[in-house]
Amino acid sequence: MNMFRWIVKLIRDEFGIDEKILVRTATLETDMGLTIEQVEQVLEYIAESFQISFPETTLDEIVKLEELCMLASWMKGFYKRPEFISDGFEAQCRGINEIAA
Repeated sequence: MNMFRWIVKLIRDEFGIDEKILVRTATLETDMGLTIEQVEQVLEYIAESFQISFPETTLDEIVKLEELCMLASWMKGFYKRPEFISDGFEAQCRGINEIAA
């Protein structure tokens, strides 16, 4: 199962959000209705499940579900570096995730 599908199922099951809302372009807070705390929980679940670490500034870099999925996939080594992340954030990710280095 690809990372996007896994994350959609996670959000659906943990927070009861209808899959019709969980499209690539959905914003994590506005469209999906997640609070900052819930988005942080999603990051924690992903980090634990895939043995990756998100920098503290992650929520400054991602807004949409697709961005979260692309970032997690890159950090795990499944995808190329997402174009939307800043150089400084890339360096932070590489510094705490051996596979992204």
